Amino acid sequence: MFNYKKSILLSSLIVFINYAYAQDSLPPKLNMDALYNRPFLTIKKVPIAIGGYIEANTQYDNIDGVASGWGFQMRRMTLFFSSTVAKKIRFLSEIEFENGTQEINIETAVADIEFHPLLVLRTGILLNPIGAFNQNHDGPRWDFVDRPLVSTEIVPSTLSNVGMGLYGKYYKKNWILGYEAYLTNGFDDNLIENDMGRTSFHAAKSNPNKFESSYSGSPLFSTKVAVRNRKYGELGLSYLTGIYNQWLVEGTQVDDKRRAVMMALDFTTSVFKNSIAITGEIVKARIALPTNYIQTYGTRQLGGYCDVTFTALQKSVLGWANARVLLGVRLEYVDYNQDKFRITHAKIFDEVYAITPTISFRPTGSAVLRLNYQHRHTVDLLGNPPSVQRSIQVGLSTYF
Repeated sequence: MFNYKKSILLSSLIVFINYAYAQDSLPPKLNMDALYNRPFLTIKKVPIAIGGYIEANTQYDNIDGVASGWGFQMRRMTLFFSSTVAKKIRFLSEIEFENGTQEINIETAVADIEFHPLLVLRTGILLNPIGAFNQNHDGPRWDFVDRPLVSTEIVPSTLSNVGMGLYGKYYKKNWILGYEAYLTNGFDDNLIENDMGRTSFHAAKSNPNKFESSYSGSPLFSTKVAVRNRKYGELGLSYLTGIYNQWLVEGTQVDDKRRAVMMALDFTTSVFKNSIAITGEIVKARIALPTNYIQTYGTRQLGGYCDVTFTALQKSVLGWANARVLLGVRLEYVDYNQDKFRITHAKIFDEVYAITPTISFRPTGSAVLRLNYQHRHTVDLLGNPPSVQRSIQVGLSTYF
């Protein structure tokens, strides 16, 4: 049987992230440029440019032989607004509507002031630069319906917080160097006080007050350094750390400080004249827990994914000059609890591994129709035989 876990760990040694665009799409840049590297509509002297994208799909699930039937999903509709306020002063905002209007979020609202290409001040609601997917997450850029598990469950994409910091880029011949460093509000106690029964960054990002106050009273620090060679691809190293619990109340210390730390490695490349693109990311997290917490809550988490896509056909189709058919596969793995049981020293499992083949059709670089088959194994804490989920997904995502 195919060993998904070993495959994703081996593949993560390569760790790539893929733009997988057609020739008429936006030119490749650093992942940190994804915020502005989008198709915007401008109208003569109107001072603001607008854009957006949608993601919709239908899905059939079968879990342990029990089918749930077909269902339709309107996963998200996102609107972009951008404006050049003055020379070297820019503003951009991103508003997302998920599952119809079940969730409405301001994911980004930043003002950038450039003093030098290596010194740009950014303030507002910004995307924390941890990994690559969190900043480069637009649906039309991907040939898979679902976002990677590691990018939703460990890095809870889309992760954004209010704060400020600096970023910049340096160019030399075929090389591009970029950095980002921000101080923002951060997570809260939902990291370990949630109804999921495990340590969950996804639960900790949903604090409704995070855009107006810091729960812990201590800033979250996130930073990334990325280097790109125009021929070989991009390598990114990122780091995030912060106190997540409320340890100080009205000047009195009421608890010990408990810190969450996350580290990520990502890489982007393409080979054979861009016909094969390889995408990936690996993330490691550490979380300080109270000593009285049961072991279903892990102090260490690990996850990664690797996407490989191949352009099988590129030609004029129905008036689309550079339409493409792509074949691909995603391997992914997430371990929610890397600890061992205190008494027996046996491994704690609580992990998921999956393989997802895909066939996608891109009439242009800004739209994709995709067919996925996902085979996912979920293993409980004790390592019992896994729960098996098989899903068929047909989805469309396009910029507008």
